[in-house]
Amino acid sequence: MTLHASFEPATVGTMPKRFFEEREDQSEVKARIVSKYFSVWARIIVPRARAQRVGYIDLFAGPGRYKDGSASTPLMVLALAIADPNLRSTLVTIFNDEDPAHTRNLAEEIAKLPGIETLKYQPVIRAGDVGGSIGKSLQTIGLVPTFSFIDPFGYKGLSLGLVQGVIKDWGCDCVFFFNYNRINAGISNETVDEHMDALFGARRAGQLRTALRGRTPAQREALILEHLAQAIKELGGKYVLPFRFRNAKGTRSTHHLIFVTKNVRGYEIMKEIMAKESSTHDEGVPSFEYSPADATTPFLFSLLQPLERLADDLTERYAGRTMTMLDVYNGHHVDTPFIKKNYKDALLALEAQKRIVADPAKRPKGTFGDAVKVRQIVTQCGWRDALRQWVNENTKERPVFQGDARSGTEELCSMSIRWSCRGPGPRGG
Repeated sequence: MTLHASFEPATVGTMPKRFFEEREDQSEVKARIVSKYFSVWARIIVPRARAQRVGYIDLFAGPGRYKDGSASTPLMVLALAIADPNLRSTLVTIFNDEDPAHTRNLAEEIAKLPGIETLKYQPVIRAGDVGGSIGKSLQTIGLVPTFSFIDPFGYKGLSLGLVQGVIKDWGCDCVFFFNYNRINAGISNETVDEHMDALFGARRAGQLRTALRGRTPAQREALILEHLAQAIKELGGKYVLPFRFRNAKGTRSTHHLIFVTKNVRGYEIMKEIMAKESSTHDEGVPSFEYSPADATTPFLFSLLQPLERLADDLTERYAGRTMTMLDVYNGHHVDTPFIKKNYKDALLALEAQKRIVADPAKRPKGTFGDAVKVRQIVTQCGWRDALRQWVNENTKERPVFQGDARSGTEELCSMSIRWSCRGPGPRGG
């Protein structure tokens, strides 16, 4: 497979300069998510890449630095490559921006990076219209394993075809910026129907316009994201994971980062990364969003009690079955906000309430390995009180329902689990 870089220069409308004037907290979170995933993705993919090359594509790369001097994503990715001997000899990078001034600035900033000359493949920098030849090329050419970042200021150039183009080949994942504010306004604006049809598909965009009539803001957001995710999945993006950003007051959504992959391992890795970047956690369950206001209102968020709902759902879904903890996790976590640690915490809480009995029963406190056998099911009620007690005892420096649970448990024992006769069940407590 070949990673092509024959993007034609173009003179087009430029991205507003204010976009790169300041590196806000949200931009910093976004850059960390992308660079962290790239680093883990590269360590997994490089040894398996048959062409001995991997790629990174940034289609809206910007000028390289914000006005305050902070490095943007291209410089962070290149710094990672320079520091890694394997990436130095295998990474092919392509940086594009519609504004020629941005690409000139980016080239200057890249040239200043210490050790940039050690890269076997020097960065390719282009100025082109993503909605034109670049998008069409990516849909037809073969890519080496490539991680792509698509970060347009609005929605111009972002399309299902573009997303499909950058994920269609083996080892290819992408993250794209979804400007919810502008797309929410645009979906009902006839003058931008062409762009909305390119983003959702003409048929689905029409269905979405009808479905949004009379909906509340929260319902509109949920419907828009659901239609986007389903459209991507229809094109081969098996796993879709959104991360939401809110405005400074935390009152409304502004945009999302959308991660797309065909591999469940990539999905799990990004889920863990986004979980750590979430501004709030409820009983250890991440919000998968960044809101500057969350630090001032942790109690309101904590009322959601997601760990309780997870334990409830597990007992209902897996009643009467024998399976490992790992099988419980693998069979349940996709398209949920839960990470592996949350499943261990929920099972520990159920064990403490004596709804499951684990074998071996004697384990290091707070641990729950990947296989547990249930020897006995007790159908008594009161499980919610036991769960709350367990969370209180196992959270660090914070009361129940307020912040992160204690760091993940060690897998020190081999266990399996059997779900059986639930009796009145959790809702009877």
